[in-house]
Amino acid sequence: MENKEKTELFEKMPIPRAVMTLAVPTILSSLVMVIYNLADTYFVGMLNDPVQNAAVTLAAPVLLAFNAVNNLFGVGSSSMMSRGLGAKDYDTVYRSSALGFYCALICGLLFSALYTAFHTPLLAMLGADSLTVSATGDYLKWTVTFGAAPAILNVVMAYLVRAEGSSLHASLGTMSGCLLNIILDPIFILPWGLDMGAAGAGFATFLSNCVACIYFFVLLFIKRGHTYVSIRPSLFRFKKAIVLGIFAVGIPASIQNLLNVTGMTVLNNFTASYGADAVAAMGISQKINMVPMQIAFGLSQGIMPLISYNYASGNVNRMKKTLTFTMKINLTFMATLAAAYYLGAEFLITLFMKNPAIVAYGTKFLRGLCLGMPFLCMDFLAVGVFQACGLGRKSLVFAILRKIVLEIPALFLLNHLFPLYGLAYAQLTAEVILAAAAVAVLLRLFQKLRREQDASVNSAS
Repeated sequence: MENKEKTELFEKMPIPRAVMTLAVPTILSSLVMVIYNLADTYFVGMLNDPVQNAAVTLAAPVLLAFNAVNNLFGVGSSSMMSRGLGAKDYDTVYRSSALGFYCALICGLLFSALYTAFHTPLLAMLGADSLTVSATGDYLKWTVTFGAAPAILNVVMAYLVRAEGSSLHASLGTMSGCLLNIILDPIFILPWGLDMGAAGAGFATFLSNCVACIYFFVLLFIKRGHTYVSIRPSLFRFKKAIVLGIFAVGIPASIQNLLNVTGMTVLNNFTASYGADAVAAMGISQKINMVPMQIAFGLSQGIMPLISYNYASGNVNRMKKTLTFTMKINLTFMATLAAAYYLGAEFLITLFMKNPAIVAYGTKFLRGLCLGMPFLCMDFLAVGVFQACGLGRKSLVFAILRKIVLEIPALFLLNHLFPLYGLAYAQLTAEVILAAAAVAVLLRLFQKLRREQDASVNSAS
């Protein structure tokens, strides 16, 4: 089945319009996800209880670990689907989507079972102490024990839908759950509602993820026969070529996320040694800093289907123009936003908590974190291109460089040289180096693709 509307988008539509068609809904859904994460922090912060706010911060690495599965089967399967579309191999497209869906479901159920069995040592590993362990455990009960499967499935299904160019529907599904979460948060968290504190934030997240999954199931039912996304059990087979194609991209993307979890856990443990106020301030700063981060991430993920399709079809020129256009608008926006964050850091922290100690900590943390944004967007774009082209090893190298070689050692060194406040500058240290590496590697990649294209033309003539 060939969808002429999708072919028009991938092959003929002017690049600025094609990028905006794919990227804008992805960015909007990423921003809504950030807002709903900020909503947790905001409404828990209204309790003016550092312990409840610290619980949400300490739980963050576990929820971030969901992205290991999301990346393995979401990024991996969607890359395989888009490359299959570019090559007109529709059987691969259908089977890739089915494998991604069912593997994500199985992993979500395993995630819940493992956390439930080993939650006590895990809470200690996360940095929860006698003051914060109860609130952190209550939050994770809803988001992981009950909520892992719907949390993972709704993200993976969004990737699968986006892979065929239906970026708007992918974003609407994600946003439906996020908006519900924002509505439910104050009802479940605050004293005038159910007064559940951090546990209420977890309960709202669980319900919203279930609603997002329902949206995607309804969408696939309505579009049956007119979509490349298939969740038919009969197509769930471990076909070697498809499994290897998905894993070649998905495993490095998954490892990259696990390294992010490791980095966040190290950061939280360092910060925890300075008390609950410092942990709460770092959590608020990270959540605020997620706004530009998710814009950059959404843009890089949004253009992936366009990059994948034209890579598979051999249209190197359209690939390069897509990346160049995206890079220009991304860098300009990120630099502007970083400057605004640096100047308005104290005001932004005050929006979430009035505690003077937390505001003082958070202002300095946010100023350090936001400086890395213009450089981080280059890292995201480079990794997005590698994932789109099936070049998983290159994205894995960048992930190892970012966390193991640069950022985590920088946390140890900067905390030693500038206790506590140096932690916020570890990301900047890593991203400056990685941005330079990203430009160099992308230039070499396109030179190689151009040579291969020229050789193919010469041999054909």
